[in-house]
Amino acid sequence: MRINRWVTGLVAVMWPSIAWAQASFDATRQMFRLDGGEVTYAFKVNAEGILQSVYWGRRLPDRAPLAAPELSGLSGFDVAANVVPQEYAGQGGGLYAEPALKITWPDGNRDLVLHYRSHQIDGDTIRVTLSDLDRPVFVTLTYTIDRGTGVLARSARIENRGADDVRIDQAAGAGLTLPVAYDYQLHYSTGRWAAEWTLQHRPLVAGSTVLESRRGSTGSQNNPWFMVSRDATTEDHGPAWIGALAWSGSWRMTFDQDVTGRIRITGGYNPFDFAYRLRPGAQLDTPVMYVGYSDEGKGGASRLFHRFQRDHILPHGDGDRPALRKVLYNSWEATYFDVNEAGQMALAERAAALGVERFVMDDGWFGARNNDKAGLGDWTVNPAKFPRGLGPLIQKVRSLGMDFGLWVEPEMINPDSDLFRAHPDWAMQFKGRPRTEGRNQLVLNLARTDVRDHVLKVLDDLLTQNDIAFLKWDYNRNWSEPGWPDADVAEQQTIYVAYVRNLYWIIDELRRRHPRVEIESCSGGGGRVDLGIMARTDQMWPSDNTDPYDRLLIQDGYTQAYAPATMMAWVTDSPNWVNQRQTTLPFRFLSAMQGGLGIGTNLNKWTPAEVETARYYVAAYKRIRETVQRGSLYRLNRESRADPRWTNLYVAADRSQAALFTLVGSTHKLDVMPTINLAGLDAEATYRIETMEGTPLPATIPASATGAYWMNHGVDVTLRGDFQGMGFILSRTSRGERR
Repeated sequence: MRINRWVTGLVAVMWPSIAWAQASFDATRQMFRLDGGEVTYAFKVNAEGILQSVYWGRRLPDRAPLAAPELSGLSGFDVAANVVPQEYAGQGGGLYAEPALKITWPDGNRDLVLHYRSHQIDGDTIRVTLSDLDRPVFVTLTYTIDRGTGVLARSARIENRGADDVRIDQAAGAGLTLPVAYDYQLHYSTGRWAAEWTLQHRPLVAGSTVLESRRGSTGSQNNPWFMVSRDATTEDHGPAWIGALAWSGSWRMTFDQDVTGRIRITGGYNPFDFAYRLRPGAQLDTPVMYVGYSDEGKGGASRLFHRFQRDHILPHGDGDRPALRKVLYNSWEATYFDVNEAGQMALAERAAALGVERFVMDDGWFGARNNDKAGLGDWTVNPAKFPRGLGPLIQKVRSLGMDFGLWVEPEMINPDSDLFRAHPDWAMQFKGRPRTEGRNQLVLNLARTDVRDHVLKVLDDLLTQNDIAFLKWDYNRNWSEPGWPDADVAEQQTIYVAYVRNLYWIIDELRRRHPRVEIESCSGGGGRVDLGIMARTDQMWPSDNTDPYDRLLIQDGYTQAYAPATMMAWVTDSPNWVNQRQTTLPFRFLSAMQGGLGIGTNLNKWTPAEVETARYYVAAYKRIRETVQRGSLYRLNRESRADPRWTNLYVAADRSQAALFTLVGSTHKLDVMPTINLAGLDAEATYRIETMEGTPLPATIPASATGAYWMNHGVDVTLRGDFQGMGFILSRTSRGERR
């Protein structure tokens, strides 16, 4: 797993504003310690040679007396393996808790007890090697801490140093432990197509909570992200632990309160239908698990994770940080499959007139693609729709000051396609069994090298032969019949790893060959969003549901885990196809401007007044784009009976600007709404405030005040009616004095 621009090395403390980190080992106490940002993480080698968790939380003083007791079994029912909070537990020694690693030896033995063997420290990274008591399986655990945020990257490499094959039945990237307490709350996301990112909350009590995807890919049913807080933790105060897996295949995370009251967390490959043959001399790398901690509440944990993603996960291109997302137009909801040169050119002219910077032609441009029943796999231009190829359309788009993007779904194949007729064996399947279709399509088996190479070639040819700046990479179904008939029987279940590794290889190689091409990851909406795919793509499509009111809930769930910089949001038609809900154009823009702004409506139907409104909001978005995409998000209010508004504030990294959005679905009974207290501003500086709509300020809001005023007195605005909203831009006009 590539980590972008992760600076390593021991940095001395020179002055308080410099972030620094260090990794160390105290040989006397056999204690490992990592410090970064405001976080300390510590673990030790206990008297039995087991790696034991010690501490994970707010940063401790350098000379803090870190210690952990030597633990033994509680009784004959719970021996030491179940009482010691192991950093990476093998399934052996009487362990009943969730193991990090489970192995079957050639003789059928399944006992695995991992002991410390050695370690290496390299800057901000600790590598600890464990091995079984007497059998030649070695596990190297890697811990890297980020100096700016204290986010920790955990992973494992499993090696077979013996002379015979071994079978891995379960492998996690990390095991984590939280201390004894009985008020932990787990927060996570569930969903389905058009209803992704629904936040769930449940207490962590005795027993197990399992979050997983068995779908071959991430899946919107559960996202591989979590947050754990305490009962008293709020949006702004209290401890919160956050984590996510960097893996785009089947995954599982387990949360247990063990017999001692500790919370144990494991996460990695999903053991469902999983078996990985590890040949002599071979190794298996687990997914990376990224975890962070904040004592500034759930909002603080999210902001910490967002910052880490921008700094170290997202592609950075030629700069030292991710590029800003361009204002995008996508033709799907205007034309669906009915695309042609003249129609797309006309839409491009209308899009350019709004200030759009990127024009994307969606599905329908290739093969025999007139509906979703045919053509997937045949990535050649449809000559009836584009008799001159894509060149004239791209030239037209470029002449209008926009770059050109194209929709592809390269991992899929329709049975009604030339590719399937030539290579029916390339589809994922169990030989002699029915093939289940989803959206009239099958999944190509990217685990096969020939399939991998073919997909790379057709995409490389497409980008080489055309001036394409952007790919919308879709993935519109999950796996079924995950067979690999041509592989050795003992290798067939490695498809769960090999497919995703080859997917990553294709994208990485494509970007190496075409470094200026940007990619959006889409999976029928938010069905494949994770830190693994995010490290290779520039933006995410969180949901096919573009209803602007539903999107407030969807976007709130998404940004709990992932940075707004990655989240695309579109302005589309009203009434919206999802709920047949009618909303005003300003409401739709204010909803969509809180991530990467896109427009997906049928511009052919817009009135001159709507065009002028859109031009104004696009211009306003460009003014605040950097703040929204690179700033800090403060969730000031979620819709409730006490306050029906959704209110979010984005503050620039240098606090020179802030963008405030407040929207409401419906108001009742002349209820007075609370004043909105802002956050994150420079208290001593003066900020001018204006509306994004260009309308006069309400009489209750002064034109200028200090950051302290806006944060303590607040912005007094009451909305009336259905689907109403306002946006405000605060601009710093004078600098405050540092205290």
